[in-house]
Amino acid sequence: MPKVLITGCSSGFGLETAKLFIEKGWDVIATMRTPREGLLPLSDRLRLIKLDITDPASIAQAAEAAGAVDVLVNNAGFGAPAPVELTDPETIYALFQTNAVGTLAMIQAFVPQMRHRRSGVVINVTSTVTLKTLPIVGVYRASKAAVNAFTESLAMEVKPFGVRVHIVLPGRSPETRFGDNARPHIRGIDDPDYAPVFEQFVKNVQQDNGPVTHASDVAEAVWQAATDSTASLYIPAGEDAEQWMAESSIHRE
Repeated sequence: MPKVLITGCSSGFGLETAKLFIEKGWDVIATMRTPREGLLPLSDRLRLIKLDITDPASIAQAAEAAGAVDVLVNNAGFGAPAPVELTDPETIYALFQTNAVGTLAMIQAFVPQMRHRRSGVVINVTSTVTLKTLPIVGVYRASKAAVNAFTESLAMEVKPFGVRVHIVLPGRSPETRFGDNARPHIRGIDDPDYAPVFEQFVKNVQQDNGPVTHASDVAEAVWQAATDSTASLYIPAGEDAEQWMAESSIHRE
């Protein structure tokens, strides 16, 4: 059976994606910083591997332990809502180190084996915030837009070698730990100038009405990217993501 390696499987999109691939009968390598038993169903097709995508040594160890993989799913990442001018330098570095540099490092660790055997799929999970200008998430948006940019180039570079590349774009989701992970990095919510903008941002994120992206939507989009050789470069995940995509001028091929 084919083998998939998925980063960021401790919750949300990564966890649901790992569950789906297990259900489909694939060999699944689920990675996370602190592997925990019980998150995923018991299966002889499942392996848990410790992985910190910001640590080159950890990536090298994971690549050696994983061996050849047919599909690489770069899902790990985090957000940090804050006005651009108030975002801490440490947070800026962490956002790009995790979301962009970490994803790039995983690509460099696993694409060579795909290129050599002339087959494989790389799937990078970014965000619909890259589709239009929004306040409060500027630096996070930039880190994910960077992934979109180098993924577009990667797709052109490795296509002649039989390697497919796709970008999955989730929308707003109530089923992830995005808010919990982002909370320590929030800045500007009490600033008298930025408070109204932040208040509107929070309302938009927490609104109960309107379409959202469920973790299962992302899992299905990743499955499509992994198994459909005709899938587009950009694949929206979730009803709201599909709406944003339809309104965007982003490349769809």
